[in-house]
Amino acid sequence: MGKTQIRPMRVEDVPAAERASAVTFFEGDRLSRRVSEPEVQPRSAAVGKQWIDRMSYLVETDPGGCWAAMDGDDMVGFAISQNREQVWFLATYGVLPQHQGRGLGRQLMDAVLAHADGRPGLFSSTVHPGATRRYRLAGFLLHPQMRMVGSVDRSTLPAVSGLSEGDENDIEWMNRLDVSRRGAGHGPDHEYMIRRMRLVVSRQSGRHGYVFIDEDLGQAKLLAAQDPQTASSLLWEALASSRGPTLINCITTANHWAIDVGLAARLDIGQEGYLALRGMTEPTPYLASGHFL
Repeated sequence: MGKTQIRPMRVEDVPAAERASAVTFFEGDRLSRRVSEPEVQPRSAAVGKQWIDRMSYLVETDPGGCWAAMDGDDMVGFAISQNREQVWFLATYGVLPQHQGRGLGRQLMDAVLAHADGRPGLFSSTVHPGATRRYRLAGFLLHPQMRMVGSVDRSTLPAVSGLSEGDENDIEWMNRLDVSRRGAGHGPDHEYMIRRMRLVVSRQSGRHGYVFIDEDLGQAKLLAAQDPQTASSLLWEALASSRGPTLINCITTANHWAIDVGLAARLDIGQEGYLALRGMTEPTPYLASGHFL
C-alpha cells in the first residue's frame, strides 16, 4: 500500500469514485441482504454513467464539500457533500471494504462536516454498523426509513386532478416550499433535475407541491408538498407512470401518508436504513432524494 491521504476531490476523480462506490455499496448490500430478498446485482453501466454525471455536477457546484481518500494513486474512499443556503447534505460516502478499519471513514467525515460549518444537515444512511456509529457520534439522529416495492395494481389508480407539468418558472416557489419543509431551498439542484426528469407540480393556493419522476423507473425521486393530500396526489401520479416493478423509498415515520398510498397500490413494505438528521426535524410531507435530499 502507498501513503494514504485525504485530499479535495476533483472532477477528473469522479470516474474513480464511481468504481469505488460500485464495489463498496455492492458489498454492503450483499452483506445486509435479507434471505427473502433477491440477490444483489452489480451496478449497471447505465447507472454508473448517471452516477458520474450527478457527482460531477456536485463536485463542480460545491467542491469544498467533496473529498477523496487516496492510497498512493488509488482512490479507496470518497465523501461528497454540499451546502445549500443554511442546510448541508451528504450525497454519498464510503470506503472500500479492504480499507475499512483504518480511520479513513472518520477522516472523510471530519472533512465534510468541517465544510458544513455547523449547519443543520441530513443524509440517507445504510445500516452498516460502523457508519451508523460514526453518524450518531457526530450528533445525527437516526430516523428509521421504510420502502415500498412491487408492481402497481393498475385497478387501484385514482383519478387525480389539479396537477400540471412543471418547468423552470416553478423553481422560485419550489425553493420557498423547500425552506418550509427542510430549512433551505434546493437551489441549482432543481435546475439539474428538471433537465433530466419529469417535473409535476400542484400550483393550487394552499396546496403547492412538486415531484420529480424518473420516467424510466416510474419512481418519485424527490417530493415536497404543503399538505399530505397534495403529496398523495403527486405520489399517485408518479406511480401511474410506472411500467413494471417500482419503488417508493426514504419514507420516515412522519410520512405515513406515503405508506398509505403504497399499500393502496398493493406494494410491499420493508425497512431501509435511516434518514440521519442534525439540527432539524423530519421533513413532512416530504420524500427525500437519495442524492439531493
